[in-house]
Amino acid sequence: MKIAVSGKGGAGKTTISGTIARALARAGHDVIAIDADVNPMLGISLGLGMDGTERLVGMRQEVSENGNSDDVVHEHTIEGLLARFGTDAPDGIRVLVASRVDMPDHGCLCCSVTADRLLREMKGDDRTVLGDLEAGIGVLARMEPGSLDVVLVVANPTPKSIEVARRAVIAARARDIEVLVVANRVADAADLERITAVLGDEEIVVVPDDPSIAHADAEGLAPIDLDETSPGVRAIVEISRRFAVAQPV
Repeated sequence: MKIAVSGKGGAGKTTISGTIARALARAGHDVIAIDADVNPMLGISLGLGMDGTERLVGMRQEVSENGNSDDVVHEHTIEGLLARFGTDAPDGIRVLVASRVDMPDHGCLCCSVTADRLLREMKGDDRTVLGDLEAGIGVLARMEPGSLDVVLVVANPTPKSIEVARRAVIAARARDIEVLVVANRVADAADLERITAVLGDEEIVVVPDDPSIAHADAEGLAPIDLDETSPGVRAIVEISRRFAVAQPV
């Protein structure tokens, strides 16, 4: 199965991506987490901490800074990228940063990889691939039909976030991708109404506003490690159960 998480920057998609990945891994899935954001912070939500996340980002610098050197060995396969640039995260997750590095002269994946290509070509038949997309709908708009099984569209109860979510839904539907809207940081009925007023034709699941998640973000911790019983974390884990039934524990 291949899942992508889309939404406006700051909507909480990285927190949701990391928590769902951890929950699926705990349910027995072989999880590949792809951080496709230009500001890659998925490692923190996966539990690698700030230092581990910075080292993960730094792995690409060998190619980025020395791409024209004869000493650099380039990768030409998806599995090669995953093995060389991926890092093990808690619960057996393999995480890979897929922010683009442009040096097309080599014609290899490690120099010109894009998140849409990585998600398209990575096999998801015997494992779960979860992509935390860049803010907005850029990656989603470049996806080809059949590249993903489902898109989780994250929306906060703010006009800008809801509008980005609306566009993401349109982009996903145009590519025959299943959509699930995640109404995030919902404090009350009025918050939910703001989202349903625009996105009410889609299935919506609610993640309540949760100070524990905000505290985890401030401390550079994975919310599921700080307090897996908090209302927000429980709601995100519940979302993961929709996909956990697809593979045996």
